[in-house]
Amino acid sequence: MRHYVCLGLLVGSLWGCGDGVSSDEQARRAYLGLDGSIDKAIQLGFDGFNAASSANISPQTTNGTTSGTLTVTGQVDQGSSANKGMRLYTAFVGYSDDAKLVYATNASALPALNMQLKGIPTGTMTGTLVGTVGMTGDLTGDVTLNLSFTSTLQAGTGTAVTRKPGTTVITGTAISAGGTYQVNVTR
Repeated sequence: MRHYVCLGLLVGSLWGCGDGVSSDEQARRAYLGLDGSIDKAIQLGFDGFNAASSANISPQTTNGTTSGTLTVTGQVDQGSSANKGMRLYTAFVGYSDDAKLVYATNASALPALNMQLKGIPTGTMTGTLVGTVGMTGDLTGDVTLNLSFTSTLQAGTGTAVTRKPGTTVITGTAISAGGTYQVNVTR
């Protein structure tokens, strides 16, 4: 009897191993499928900021590398101050950069993208991207992002404000399938 119990525990524990991918590894893969979109979302926020003629920015949209769209909407501070805030939302629809993972958001719970620009046009930018994105494909379920980022600003053409290349640092966590991935990238 003891042998059957031990064999049953061994088989049960092997069955629970699935494809052998740890929870932290799943969270890493879930984030890496979104990694390029984080930079795109920040850029769409800047595009909306530079094009804004009122507090509401017109929807700014880009395509995934292989499918779907990412759209940023929201509001920006108006006026002549050298410090501005952006309160934005990110919507993913069938979005994929690698054709292995496809991301979509719930329209009633869009991830929040908030940015503070200080010392425009050559100061600094800080921000956060917080929310949950659903995924299908090689991994299924949700990935919950809690990201912070900083960058140096530079003057663009005309009155446009841009990020200085190589100065955007993204840190935080991506949580998926019970695992956590510690994000720390520079662009």
